[in-house]
Amino acid sequence: MQTEIYLDTNATSPVLPAAAAAAMAVMQDGFGNPSSSHATGLRARALRESVRASAGRVVGAGDGRLMFNSGATEGIQTAVLSALCAVRERRARGDACGDIVLIGATEHKAVPESLAHWNRLLGTGLELRVLPVDGDGRHRLDVLRALAPRVALVCTMAANNETGVVSDLHGIEAVLRDTGSDALWLVDCVQALGKLPLDLAASRIDYAPFSGHKLYAPKGIGMLYVRRGAPYTPLMCGGGQEDGQRSGTENMAGIAALGAVFSALERGDTFRDGAALLACRARLVAALEAALPGIVFNAPLAQSLPTTINFSVPDVASATLLDLFDAAGMRVSAGSACSAGKAGSSYVLDAMGVPAWRSAAAVRLSFGALFDDASLDLACERIARCGAALAAPMPVAGAEPAMDGAIDSAMLVPADTARDWLAAHPDAIVIDVRNLREHSVAGAVSLHGRAVRNVPLACVADEAPQWLGATAPLLFVCRSGARSARAAQAVRAMGHPGAWSLVGGFALAI
Repeated sequence: MQTEIYLDTNATSPVLPAAAAAAMAVMQDGFGNPSSSHATGLRARALRESVRASAGRVVGAGDGRLMFNSGATEGIQTAVLSALCAVRERRARGDACGDIVLIGATEHKAVPESLAHWNRLLGTGLELRVLPVDGDGRHRLDVLRALAPRVALVCTMAANNETGVVSDLHGIEAVLRDTGSDALWLVDCVQALGKLPLDLAASRIDYAPFSGHKLYAPKGIGMLYVRRGAPYTPLMCGGGQEDGQRSGTENMAGIAALGAVFSALERGDTFRDGAALLACRARLVAALEAALPGIVFNAPLAQSLPTTINFSVPDVASATLLDLFDAAGMRVSAGSACSAGKAGSSYVLDAMGVPAWRSAAAVRLSFGALFDDASLDLACERIARCGAALAAPMPVAGAEPAMDGAIDSAMLVPADTARDWLAAHPDAIVIDVRNLREHSVAGAVSLHGRAVRNVPLACVADEAPQWLGATAPLLFVCRSGARSARAAQAVRAMGHPGAWSLVGGFALAI
């Protein structure tokens, strides 16, 4: 299979080799519990505090608190719980308190879902209202100013995960200051870490969640910043770890890995800097413009992270582009990974007032600060190939067979058994049913050393007669296993008992 070019780091990132090594060292040698009082525990505690100090310097935590947790969702839950408990306590004392929570229209769904959950459970009865954004994806400061006297909590993000739009945090802070608002302020800093300068203690921000796996640390480790003096209620209670702020034995392997990332950020010798990232984006933008006539960028690049490009192409569905890019070995997405399984337009782009066709056809390309020149060159070359394939006329073919009920499990070959299945069926014919455009950018492919024939799903009915009189088994394969299942079912219905589908397709069989 061809070299993979990963362009979906806003969803998750690979793990920095130094971070993986740090995690392994902790699991093998430095496995102490930081709550233990013996030497092994003391060494674990020293490591934890060393990472906390490094993290504090990177994000400018000052005298604020940094607590390690499982990631941004837990951090958001904790911040929301803390803020709403504070509102309830103020009301119980008879203190003046706002009755509105303002939620940025383009926030990650973890924020409004958490707010709705805790608002209901705590019975705070706050009105959850959307803070709209303008056509550039930035928060409407005029709306914030008008509502500020009534606001108990405002939730925004430092940079959007779908579009890369960087929020005007200074403008938001100025409005809160000028209006004398005592609203608490939650800022989702997940996409900002390592990409934007942060000086949290110098700001009015009360809560800032972070997630390690967006910046070359493993999944399952993150942290929450809490401004000194901001109200705090633990989400996790138990053994009193993290000074009683977040109970549960610490994920020391994750903390060590996160520490390696922070050390790299502090040294400045591992990741590309801002100017280099902008240069990478400029080359990718130029490649996209040359390959995809009519391309429209859905957010102003000048106000976006240098690592994110969100675009649409007239008359080309996002699914078509995703399949084409995937066949070319480039991993991109249609938006937030958390919403990838849900059909429809992007709520982020809808909130910006982007035309419906662009919202439904949007593709997000995001890369990380480890993206090297070789990968950049290869990505630009493959983008050109995708553009050429898209521009080439598609021959007229028959209709693709539809799925006729649930597929018989006897027709399925699990990806992890494909090698053994092929060895047991040396005469099997392997047939790739991706469309001609995908075939053209994928080039010649093989499956565990077995040659693969290219027959688009729409052409399977025309090709089937040559297979029906033969005894050789047929193994259909595609990108994910969906089209190959339809092919296998259709050919069996035509009379060939030995048609099979590879579960998970090429995605799992690599």
